[in-house]
Amino acid sequence: MEIYGLVTEKNEPVPLKSISVELLVQDHVATVSSTLQYVNEEERPLEVLFVFPLPADAAVCHFSAKIGEQEIVAEVQDRETARDRYDDAVSSGQQAFLLEESAESPDVFRLSVGCLSAGQNAAVTIIYVTELTVQDDHSLRFCLPAVLNPRYTPAGSAAGIVSEISSGAVPYTLTLSVHVSSPKPISKLESNCTLNPLVFLHSDHTQATVNLSPGHMFDKDVELFVYYQDTHQPSAVVEAGVNTALPGSLMRDTVVMISLYPEFPEEVMSSLASRGEFVFVIDRSGSMGDMMHQGKEAQNRIESAKDTLLLLLKSLPMGCYFNIYGFGSDFESFFPQSVEYNQDTMDQALKRVNEMKADMGGTEILQPLKHIYSQPCYPDHPRQLFIFTDGEVFNTKEVLDLVKSHAHSHRCFSFGIGEGASAALITGMAREGSGHAQFITDTDRMQPKVMQSLRFALQPAVLNISVDWTLPDDVTVDTLSPPINVLFQGQRTLIYAQLKGESSGGSEGTVTVKYSLEDQPVTNQLHFCLKPTEETQLSIHRLAARTLIRSLEQKERSGAADVEGIRSRMVELSVQAGVSCVHTAFIAVNKDSRQTVKGPLLQRRVPTYDSSSEIDMMQVNYDHIAPREFRLSSSRHCVADEQSFHCSKMMSFTVFKMSNRVTAVTAPEQKIGFMTKIQNFFRRGSKTATAMSEQTDSEIKIDAAPELQKDLLLQLVSLQKASSCWDLDSTLADVFGKTEDELTNQKPAQVDGSVWATLLALIWLYGCKIEQQVEWQFVASSRDVSADIFSSSVGDLSQCVCEGNVLLGCQVTKETLGI
Repeated sequence: MEIYGLVTEKNEPVPLKSISVELLVQDHVATVSSTLQYVNEEERPLEVLFVFPLPADAAVCHFSAKIGEQEIVAEVQDRETARDRYDDAVSSGQQAFLLEESAESPDVFRLSVGCLSAGQNAAVTIIYVTELTVQDDHSLRFCLPAVLNPRYTPAGSAAGIVSEISSGAVPYTLTLSVHVSSPKPISKLESNCTLNPLVFLHSDHTQATVNLSPGHMFDKDVELFVYYQDTHQPSAVVEAGVNTALPGSLMRDTVVMISLYPEFPEEVMSSLASRGEFVFVIDRSGSMGDMMHQGKEAQNRIESAKDTLLLLLKSLPMGCYFNIYGFGSDFESFFPQSVEYNQDTMDQALKRVNEMKADMGGTEILQPLKHIYSQPCYPDHPRQLFIFTDGEVFNTKEVLDLVKSHAHSHRCFSFGIGEGASAALITGMAREGSGHAQFITDTDRMQPKVMQSLRFALQPAVLNISVDWTLPDDVTVDTLSPPINVLFQGQRTLIYAQLKGESSGGSEGTVTVKYSLEDQPVTNQLHFCLKPTEETQLSIHRLAARTLIRSLEQKERSGAADVEGIRSRMVELSVQAGVSCVHTAFIAVNKDSRQTVKGPLLQRRVPTYDSSSEIDMMQVNYDHIAPREFRLSSSRHCVADEQSFHCSKMMSFTVFKMSNRVTAVTAPEQKIGFMTKIQNFFRRGSKTATAMSEQTDSEIKIDAAPELQKDLLLQLVSLQKASSCWDLDSTLADVFGKTEDELTNQKPAQVDGSVWATLLALIWLYGCKIEQQVEWQFVASSRDVSADIFSSSVGDLSQCVCEGNVLLGCQVTKETLGI
């Protein structure tokens, strides 16, 4: 595992010292100001490159640098011009700063800090605006990425994104202050990190502040969840333009952001679709062997994905079609083409799911997608694509273009797993595939989020979507967002529009969304005030410009005829709005600094945190043993600086000791899968052991670890048949903590064993696992368990439910079960 830029020539820390972040949340929009403190501790001029992630849809709108008491504000220029100016400045001894978006992925930026004199300090400030995503509990999520995982570059491709990786905690600190402002009262604010108490600034709770507690190590993404009262209501933000901007330009005119939450008719939502082709695409690259989080009960990512597949397979409607793909450096499918869902195909699939491992090398998602799209669709069974990945690919834009080109034939639901999943890839696939994106990080359970997406997938497709505006005379509208091609019940849809002209009369506008749902016409309407909102700081204009620029980028990549015209329009928008794009960059040059550069500039790469490298020592017996059965022994001492050892399978690896941290690597062709296994084993827990160099036979000592406790809900789900029923046997009794005899002896005489087992399973779900109902809702209801199992007479059904309650210690009514 290659390590970059951990120390200088003098074994001193890298020059980035601290990151200070100020977050301003205004309703649904966040403005983020990050200041990075650098110092050159060497004796000659230094050039620093810092590669870092930003949210996928962020619009970077400000870049400045402060050197001593002098502040330099950067401007947006054509990318090649900016690069030439940077190179010229650095070579002539001037201080220069260049901020540019990666050509491969829009959520990765490179910051070049050139010609910092010996002993000099610099504070670099970056400001961006971004929309906050709505979660299933109606909270608004903000994420400050801490991790930039290596982006996998397929063989034969040009060099992709460089990842600067630390061997442990990064050598810089983070401070974060948050100010929340909204027309709606703020209910609460939560985080995956420790916060100081929330302080309300007004009695109506419309403004509040909070800070990240001191001592944060920046070892994971910082997630904030803002809860408002009635946050899911439709709304509009109207923002005035700038009088000094060019007449007719986007920045001169008024811009409106519409947030819609469509409500579908209840009679349509009461019967979810029972047809479809469901294709599950599972990342099986080496990084999927990493842990979901660092807690004691953590699963690794592939195990969590396997449990989720179990729930999905048990929740599919009878008669649909399905298939499962695994991908890494290559890909494979369970069936040559999608097969009909029945007991036999479900059993075959579950057997192969249990055998899945994170053993397929790198992350190449493009080829399996091409194969899936080449397969013919089944008539009357709309294709629903579920993609699970930790999102570490370099060719993000190529993947998104492929998904978009097949948007007419499928919906794409994407899931980013673990810290560092590429937001651009995950949200982009869902956006271009008319689906929904989810992120599973820290201690999140994957299952409830995936089942929410399944509920969306089972919703009927919305067709013939149109958006109409009613505005006062002399006011016209240009819609800046791409056409809406997907709507889901209760999910937010954003529309940006430019309003031209001034109203001489009315002060209200109306936007009307019409669509067809199950052949029924539906209309949703929002009335809004045309008076501009105060103190928005042009954030809506910049987000609107970013939206339009992204649409133009897609047109450019699709091979549109007027490529030069499209690029020119993108650069024009970028410069006018002050937001970066792939063809522009922020450039700042301090021409007052004209010290002579003595000798070549040193180059330092500043690391970002990589959770997979935080290990003290790794030792393994490569016997293909299950991770749940064994754990690694580890020790911080008695290890030679460099020593090779051999496992029982004659696979060698080398241990390197650096600053009391030890890393193991294999031969290059074995590294990906092997490193994943050792990291996996190590995280299961450790006991002190003698280092291998002290053992004459060079054997690796491993300690047995107890089996992780199996999730009882998943055990119960795994026992359900495709026909929706359960068998009365000992495995079912184990889930309930009973014996098979106890279940059989309590069974009413007139009730069939399978009916009794199914009734008990439903009582247990409603009585013991109601807090996880979102995970098992389709197991118990979407396939009409009640109608299928209890349609025949079973005597006194109320008495049967009463007997089941007594046996399982529950208090569930017949009405709750819906039977």
